[in-house]
Amino acid sequence: MNTDRPLSKKIDATVPTAARMYDHYLGGKDNYAADRSACEELDKVVPSTRRLALNNRRFLQRVVRTLATDYGIRQFLDHGSGLPTQDNVHQVAQAIDPDTRVVYVDNDPMVLVHGRALLDQNDRTAVIHADMRNTEEIFSHPDTRRLIDSSQPVAALFNSVFHCIPDSDTDGPQAVVRRVAERLAPGSFMVICQLVSEDAKVREFVTDFMDQATQGHWGRVRQEKDVAALFDGMEILSPGLVEVSTWRADNEVQTRQLSQEWIEFGGLGRLP
Repeated sequence: MNTDRPLSKKIDATVPTAARMYDHYLGGKDNYAADRSACEELDKVVPSTRRLALNNRRFLQRVVRTLATDYGIRQFLDHGSGLPTQDNVHQVAQAIDPDTRVVYVDNDPMVLVHGRALLDQNDRTAVIHADMRNTEEIFSHPDTRRLIDSSQPVAALFNSVFHCIPDSDTDGPQAVVRRVAERLAPGSFMVICQLVSEDAKVREFVTDFMDQATQGHWGRVRQEKDVAALFDGMEILSPGLVEVSTWRADNEVQTRQLSQEWIEFGGLGRLP
C-alpha cells in the first residue's frame, strides 16, 4: 500500500475529519468548530445525515452482538473505528465474553489519543494509528499480533468507512477487502457498509463537498451495486444487504423510514 499522504500525529482543528464530523452527529464532544460547520453545510443538502449516523451506530452494535452471541466470535478488527463513544465494539462484545479481543484502527490522531485514554486499563483491547488500507502494517503491528489469532475466525469491521477512500486497483475498497480476506481464517466474517445514493446529483455533491472539506481525505458516495461487489465470494447472511437500520432491527424506532437522498447500505458476510 502506498498512500499519497503520510500519517500525521498532529491534530489540525481547522480541517474537518470524517471521524470528528461523525462524533458531532452522534452528540459527542470530541469535535471542533470546523467539523460542526461542515456538518451544517452538509445538512443543507442531505438533512437526514444525523439520523443516518445514529442508525449506523445502532447497526454496528447489533451486528457485533450478533457475531458474539450467535456465531461465537471473540476477535474483532475494527477498521476506521472513529472516536470512542458509548457502547463501543469492545464494550458490546466484552459484555458477552470479557475475554473478547478488539483492535481498533484509525488514521485520525485524535482517535489515537482518546482511544488509548479510554482503553488504558483494558489489556484485551488496543488502538492502532494506521491507514485502513495498509493491511501489512495492521496485521504485523505488535498489538494485532498480541491480540488477534489469525488461525481462528475474526470479524473484520468496515463500518461506514469505504466512502472515505477513493477507487484504486491497489488501494480501493475491493483491494482492501481482498487483502484482509487473505489474512483471515476460513469462517471469518466481514461487516461492510457505506454511504450510497441512487441519485447522481446527491452522489456528486456529497463527494465533492467532503473531498474539499477534508482536503482530500475522502473517496466517494457509491451505489448499492458497488457495495454488493465487495461481498463477492462470501456467504451473505440474513437479512442480506440492506439499509442498515433494517438489519435485524430490534425495535420499531430503528426502522422508521429514512429520507432516500442517501442511505447507509451493507451487511454481514462470511468467508468460505
